[in-house]
Amino acid sequence: MAITNFIPTIWSESLLQALNQKYIGVANCNREFEGDIREKGNKVRICGVGNVTVGSYTKNTDISTPETLSDSYKELVIDQAKYFNFQIDDVDRAQSMPRLMEAALKNAANALAGVADQYVYSTCAQSGQSTANASVTSSNILDILIDARTTLLKQNVTDPSDIVIEVSPDIAGLILKAKMELATDNTSALEQGCIGSIGGCKIYVSSNISSSLESSVRTYECIARTRRAVAYAEQLSEIEAYRPERRFADAVKGLHLYGAKIVYPTEILVMSLGVSTT
Repeated sequence: MAITNFIPTIWSESLLQALNQKYIGVANCNREFEGDIREKGNKVRICGVGNVTVGSYTKNTDISTPETLSDSYKELVIDQAKYFNFQIDDVDRAQSMPRLMEAALKNAANALAGVADQYVYSTCAQSGQSTANASVTSSNILDILIDARTTLLKQNVTDPSDIVIEVSPDIAGLILKAKMELATDNTSALEQGCIGSIGGCKIYVSSNISSSLESSVRTYECIARTRRAVAYAEQLSEIEAYRPERRFADAVKGLHLYGAKIVYPTEILVMSLGVSTT
């Protein structure tokens, strides 16, 4: 890649596409609110309306006058600003396979996506709803997931297919051992990170699920939530190519701005699942 051939808008679109292909936590958020984000500290307004009252109808009787719905809004603050800045030496570029810079940009997308997913999961952990099980095995993992599904359905979640469950690789292993038919040979039909479903709820595996180790028990903060529970907005505000002054190299740097907001806290359940390491 020569600097003279670098077109920022095309590279931004390419990087966003690569990000979307790598997202798991972010992909399970509501992203309808993305707007004109230019810098850290910008706010995105999420509008909503109040509940609608349902009345009983009597034949040949006037219904009540229309009620006035109160509107409300929440503000999603763009509080995350992450950057990448890499270079490829001219000698390496000359001796390497073609499209080396494109491959490097995909690696940047991998790193950015991982950090953003971690941020989304830490945001989910603030919902206030949680359960804990310090001894999770392949014998009880399905019961735990079904209980989580039941909890959310009791919170006025009407369709189980709206629920996603995000687990760590170790927990995913226990799920597959308990119910091998969760997997599918038609891998092209699965979304990124999805290993199947249970009770209508899709299950995703992510290495970015947070965990902690204490007394030979690794506890994973897995998440059950609806796709509308968390709103997420992002922008690649800057991406540019340049020649470092003291190097014979091409370099690319970019700035990734984003933020997340819990919109429906009762539609998130944090499951602290402990697995013995012995």
